[in-house]
Amino acid sequence: MSAAGQWRRSARWAQARPAGVTRTCAVQLRLAGMSRRFLLTLTLAGALVTAPLAAQQSQPKPLSVPYTMFTLANGLTVILHEDHSVPVASVNVWYKVGSANEKPGRTGFAHLFEHLMFEGSGHVKEGDFDNFLEAAGGSNNASTSNDVTDYYINIPSNALDLALFLESDRLGYLLDVVTPAMVDGQRDVVKNERRQSYENAPYGMAEIRIPELIYPKNHPYHWPTIGYMEDLTAASADDVKDFFKRFYTPANAVLAIAGDFKTGELRKRIEHWFADVKKGPAAAPIEVPPVEITSVMKDSMTDQVQLPRLYLTWVTPRTFAPGDAELDVAASVLSGGKTSRLYKRLVYDMQVAQNVSASQQSSALGSEFRIVVTARPSQDPPEVALNKLKAIIDEELEKLRQAPPDAREMQRVMNGLEAGFYSQMERVNGQARQLNAYFAQTGNPDYFNEDLSRYRALSPNDIQAAVRAWLPADRRLEFSVLPAQRK
Repeated sequence: MSAAGQWRRSARWAQARPAGVTRTCAVQLRLAGMSRRFLLTLTLAGALVTAPLAAQQSQPKPLSVPYTMFTLANGLTVILHEDHSVPVASVNVWYKVGSANEKPGRTGFAHLFEHLMFEGSGHVKEGDFDNFLEAAGGSNNASTSNDVTDYYINIPSNALDLALFLESDRLGYLLDVVTPAMVDGQRDVVKNERRQSYENAPYGMAEIRIPELIYPKNHPYHWPTIGYMEDLTAASADDVKDFFKRFYTPANAVLAIAGDFKTGELRKRIEHWFADVKKGPAAAPIEVPPVEITSVMKDSMTDQVQLPRLYLTWVTPRTFAPGDAELDVAASVLSGGKTSRLYKRLVYDMQVAQNVSASQQSSALGSEFRIVVTARPSQDPPEVALNKLKAIIDEELEKLRQAPPDAREMQRVMNGLEAGFYSQMERVNGQARQLNAYFAQTGNPDYFNEDLSRYRALSPNDIQAAVRAWLPADRRLEFSVLPAQRK
């Protein structure tokens, strides 16, 4: 590093209070950045049930999210969106690395780095990352998924330079401070998180076991994002450093910022802080053959739970592939709200289920459609109770295969999804994250309206066809969690 670069990175920021910023670690087992597709929809009242949604009423005004995108000489892609509604900004960095980039025997590294990235860097002492941000009125967090690791800082716009300094320093100079003792400390934190979130959590190990059953051992989605205990134990500091050098590079990162700033001025500050970070390699795309379930797979486990639970899982189209949007809508028809088909019948009318959910869990290399239902207390043995629930679910799925959703159902579903989309886009942190998510998944940050058009074009018949094609009764995983017998 040049003497000038060393000097500017050594500059001290405002005095910070000793307390740290509270952070909740977010591990997403099957999600690729977005917890669901954010949708804009149309009202269907008085429309023909078989008509595409876009034809059933006038089109809403397209959402405009103007942005500037450029790439630094070291390969860092930058996306900027000005929003002067409030004096805040959100800095969102996506690294194109998740658990899918790991190898068998070396799992958990992506999530381990989510922790290490907050432990200080070349010019930021341990604890000061949080201390500086708290003193400036900021907050931060991160999450790891199969496909990406996502970091964000929300901060008053007059302290935006601080966020740039912190992000650039941990990208360029984290390894200056990584020691075996630091790795050991965060390894123990991750192990404890695994115990709390999975091993000792009711039904927690089902979230690890189900992907193991669906995906072959060499498939990147076979192992959990949090990793296996034995792999975490075996990882050395050198192994961890090699992982960072391969994936935490400017060429493998995208910096998206939304908020109250002037693009020209902010571009200069980004170049000031990030230009001296070495380029490094970009991660090679992951290519795997499609996974198929060719029959009914059945498995079960016992757990320290009070009530039995059933998981029905199908392998479905990847994010943005044909069928993905249709299954999003189908999931909401089945379980989106108290008047949805499964909730109304199982929970409200028959009162045989404690809860039920359906979701299209979309990822880059393939997706899963999952129905999860928990039985209510009854005199039936657990296996009998779950078989009764499964029979009712199959009846409702067969109804969708035989006839499309009606206009009232479509209106309810689409209105709810529309509200969710606009709620996400009201704040700059949602804007920054969506710009990054769309760029990662499509190569186009401004993919909002294209995404929404997928849903506008759907007809109820499209939903029926997707359920027929992707949710057959004879090609799925049926996984049960049964209460362990008490001694």
